[in-house]
Formats: sequence, structure tokens, C-alpha cells
Amino acid sequence: MNARVLVIDDEPQIVRVLRTVLEKHGYQTDTALTGRAALAAAARRPPALVVVDLDLPDMKGVEIIRSLRRWSRAPIIVLSGRARSGDKVDALDAGADDYVTKPFSTDELLARLRAALRRAGDVSDIAQVRVGGHMVDLARHVVLGPEGEVELTPTEWEVLEMLVRNVGKLISQPQLLTEVGGADYLRESNSLRVLLTRLRHKLEYDPARPRHLITEPGMGYRFSA
Repeated sequence: MNARVLVIDDEPQIVRVLRTVLEKHGYQTDTALTGRAALAAAARRPPALVVVDLDLPDMKGVEIIRSLRRWSRAPIIVLSGRARSGDKVDALDAGADDYVTKPFSTDELLARLRAALRRAGDVSDIAQVRVGGHMVDLARHVVLGPEGEVELTPTEWEVLEMLVRNVGKLISQPQLLTEVGGADYLRESNSLRVLLTRLRHKLEYDPARPRHLITEPGMGYRFSA
């Protein structure tokens, strides 16, 4: 299979068992005992699927799910001792695809894992995208340039993230405005032009002749790698 699975759990015994079972069935396996270590591992080697506990020493599992969903489409299976309906709803609303309660059957977990991978197909996620001399780090939510981190407003980041995640695709003005600001922004096309101008000055070698953040007159915008 060779799919890469990231296991996030603060119980070393469970991590060892899952690593053994997954590798026996042909999966590449990365593991992490904390949320921060997990996010770093995911950014370093994007997984095809994530198995995550909700109770970790440094972060809530729901926070990890939300952080991953900023850039990753990989299926996320929650493996938790929490059986309350509210915990399941919170995890699924945050972006999880499935929920398995402890104690668990490894055969059932493997079956759910296979089903999730079949539904996802080839997710082909990337954690970093280059824009000229800058690196957009989708996992860490930052832009790094030759002189260090580039400061972006939250709205600038949302626009940039949507464009780079849809490389080569035309994103219409209404679609982009609705995504970053809701329906009330549909009349603010001038604000969007100003925002793109700011992004080009921060990221393009020549803002007057952009190579990456492209305007398609009368239609919208697209990102060219």
C-alpha cells in the first residue's frame, strides 16, 4: 500500500501497537506523542491519513484537526476514550472523517482506515508552496521570505491560502469574496483589488508585472506556480 499514516497519541503502548499493526499491513507510519510534534511531522512529511486521540498533553485533539484542515485533505480518524455524543460531534465538525472509541479492535480500525483511504483517493497534499522568493507554509500558517517572516492580515492570508491551494484554477471574485468574508462582501470587489495589490507588493518580485498572483479581467484571480 505504502500510504503514510500519522498516529497521534500520548499513550506509548497504543502508539507501539498501532505502528506494529500498520507496518505489518504495508503502511508507512509516523508517530507523535504531542500535538506540536504531530503538526511538525505532518508538515515535514504530509500523511495520507491521520489517526488522532482527543486527549493530548499540550493541545486538544480538536485543535489539531482544525490546524490540519487548514491545508490537508487527508482523512482524519479520531481514536479516543471519549464516547459522549458531544465529543464526536465536535470532532466531526472540526473536520474529522470518522470516530473510533477505545478500547478498539485493530481489525475494525484497519477496515475504517482502508475505507477512508478509498474515499479520499490520492489527496496529493502539500504543506509548502513557493511564491517567487517566498515560501507559503500552509501547515504553520506563515509566509517566509529572504528577510524572514512576512506579516499578513488574516484576510490577506485567507485569500492567499485559497489561491495557492487551487493552483492554476480561476477563482471568481464572488467565490473569493464569499469564502473570506461571507455574502456581505459580494459588493466589495474594489476592496479585493486593493487586497491583491497589497499581496503582490509583499510577495511578487515585480508587483506591476505579477507572475504568480494573476488577475483575469472581468472573471477573477488565479495562482500560477
